[in-house]
Amino acid sequence: MTSHQILGAAITVVDINRVLGPLPNDAVPSRDETGLVRELDRMRIDTACVVHSHALHGDPRDGNGRLSDIGDRRLHPVPVLVPGPLGTGGWDGEGTAPLVRLCPDRHGWNTTGPHALGLLAEVSRANTTVLLAWEAVTAAEVHLLAGAVPGLRIVLTGTGYRSLRDLGELLDTHPLLHVDTSTLAGHRQVEWFAQRYGAHRVLFGTGAPVTDDAGPRHQLDTLDLPDGDAALVAGGNALRLLGGAV
Repeated sequence: MTSHQILGAAITVVDINRVLGPLPNDAVPSRDETGLVRELDRMRIDTACVVHSHALHGDPRDGNGRLSDIGDRRLHPVPVLVPGPLGTGGWDGEGTAPLVRLCPDRHGWNTTGPHALGLLAEVSRANTTVLLAWEAVTAAEVHLLAGAVPGLRIVLTGTGYRSLRDLGELLDTHPLLHVDTSTLAGHRQVEWFAQRYGAHRVLFGTGAPVTDDAGPRHQLDTLDLPDGDAALVAGGNALRLLGGAV
């Protein structure tokens, strides 16, 4: 693994939130593994946690199965979980990924239903971290979920400036909630989160190719934070949350 210079320090850059595979209405470079790795090189990103687009837009079991075909060690599989008897099955953490994604809006399930809470309790016991898009849930649902499974680490993605009041209340209440940088594009938003809640709760993520990767990557180079905090945001927090598996 290589490392890059950010604010004068050599650190590892980990994109916690990226998609591998074709998109329904766009010919993206990351439609295959070779193209995605080329994009990481272009953006000076050392490694990425990837969900397969077939798991997002089709059957999660099919998309999750395609993750086993990944050969490049810079790409780390992120399966999509669906609870219940029609879902993706249980989660014991043995030999499985340290990061998973939830898409209740796309796959039609209730985040605080009994099947979901049972599965997420298993995820929490396995010390697995969850990616959850802000657009997929309401603030009230996040509050109920984090309260019902208090040991569950959640990274909220795609938050943006319109969510700041609700998001701030949630972060004040639930210490295991984190945010990614994919849409924190407002003036000094990343700095504000890092200074108010701690840099350990902010992770570099792009959401690419669904959302832009150049903006968050440039933002990382220009963060007005101490070098140690910038290193945490860039990749240190991902390495910690994922147990060094990245």
